[in-house]
Amino acid sequence: MLLETLLPLGKVDPGLRAPEMPLDLHSIAADARLLEEIGYDGLVEKLSRGRFTLGLGTQVKAHIERRFGMPWTPAAPWMREYVSAVRAVWDCWQNGTPLDVRGPHYNINLMVPLFNPGPIEHPDIPIHIAAVNLVMCQVAGEVAEGLRPHPVCTPSYIEKVMLPAVRAGAVKAGRSLDRVRVCMKPLVATAANEAELVPKVRDARARIAFYASTPQYRAAFDHLGLGDLADRLKLLSRAQRWEEMPQHINDDVLHTFVTIATYDPIGRKLCDRYGGVVTNCEFSIAVKNDADRERLRQLASDIQSEGVARARRTILGIAA
Repeated sequence: MLLETLLPLGKVDPGLRAPEMPLDLHSIAADARLLEEIGYDGLVEKLSRGRFTLGLGTQVKAHIERRFGMPWTPAAPWMREYVSAVRAVWDCWQNGTPLDVRGPHYNINLMVPLFNPGPIEHPDIPIHIAAVNLVMCQVAGEVAEGLRPHPVCTPSYIEKVMLPAVRAGAVKAGRSLDRVRVCMKPLVATAANEAELVPKVRDARARIAFYASTPQYRAAFDHLGLGDLADRLKLLSRAQRWEEMPQHINDDVLHTFVTIATYDPIGRKLCDRYGGVVTNCEFSIAVKNDADRERLRQLASDIQSEGVARARRTILGIAA
């Protein structure tokens, strides 16, 4: 698999509290050099001059209405149009093409010189769409260069539910999926030793409980016959009984969604789990000393040894 990471190094579990080492802007250059030296394929880095991938996600209804105080509407129609609008703006900036976006959700035709940054060095910016459910997967197949499954999307769910919808979208739009990527930010609990792994596992159990309580993610749990679990946790979350929720995640459910291991085997475990469905895996460990540096180098080598051929066949729907 191709390998990428967020900064700070070691921030591997999406949404799980603050990292042990906060991001220091002064360290970005050194960390970028380290990752390039090791052979990473991508880095989530600002100030990239267009050398980046734009990821777009829609957030869930409860957060849109009750956290941001905005009205909610079905996301897929405006996401499809939004991607086209973004590309039209980029084309205007890069090539001077007159801006004229007309649609049911966006009408954009004003670009004054003050707000036009002009052309950039790397203008061919891929757009990836975050998705869980079928309709958004289809939109990704229609208009995007990549699919970003939510961390609760298991390999089985990606292969049997999400990718068929992506292929249907590509057929509808007359597009090829030859260059489309599937990029996973998996739920991982890893540490240098078993003692340090205990709190990582505890945090991961809490994260799965929170995700299972979210109705928009239910399809990923239904796929595994865990709809009743999702119902119980939804009721607890509505009552804001957060501390009671993790106990409902037994070890079988935990290991279904979370890759758990100490540092030495974690790379191989990620490949075994995701190598058949994912082209890009987001993962790193914190680098505090020379031993950590070498360990990260070895983990990168382990993960990248998988290659993308198996995942590419799965994306295209080609039998092994």
